Amino acid sequence: MSERDPRLYGSWRLVSFDTELQSSKERGQPWGADPNGHLIFGSDGRMMVLVTAKTREPGNTDETLAALFRTAMAYSGRYRVDGGRFITKIDSSWNEAWNGTEQERFYKLDGDTLEVSTAWMPNPLVSGNPIGRAILSFSRE
Repeated sequence: MSERDPRLYGSWRLVSFDTELQSSKERGQPWGADPNGHLIFGSDGRMMVLVTAKTREPGNTDETLAALFRTAMAYSGRYRVDGGRFITKIDSSWNEAWNGTEQERFYKLDGDTLEVSTAWMPNPLVSGNPIGRAILSFSRE
C-alpha cells in the first residue's frame, strides 16, 4: 500500500459532477451542468473537498436552509492512497454522520485531469435510492 501519490498534491477545480445508475447506466447531473467545487490534497496527508450546485439561493427559512444542505457536500480528513483509490478518515464534514468514518474514492489521473468516483451504493439524490455512483471530474488549478 502506498500512503501518498504526489501527482495528487495541490488544488483541483471541479469541472463536472455526474451520477450514474448501475442498472441502466443512465447518467444525470443532479446539480446542473456547471457545479462549483474544489478538491485539495496536501503533501502532509490531509485533504479537503467542497462541492455545491451552481444555482443556490441564500437561506433564511427552514426550507431554504434545508435546500442549501441538499446541494452541498464538504469534508476533510487524513487520506491514504491504495492503488487506484484514496481513503479519507473523515474528521470534519457537512454531514455529521460521516465524521469518524472512512470514505473510499476511486481515481484516474490523466495529466491535469482527475476523475474521482464513488463505489456503487444507494443514491440519495434519486427517488427510491437506486444503486448508483457519483463521477466527478477535476482540473488542476
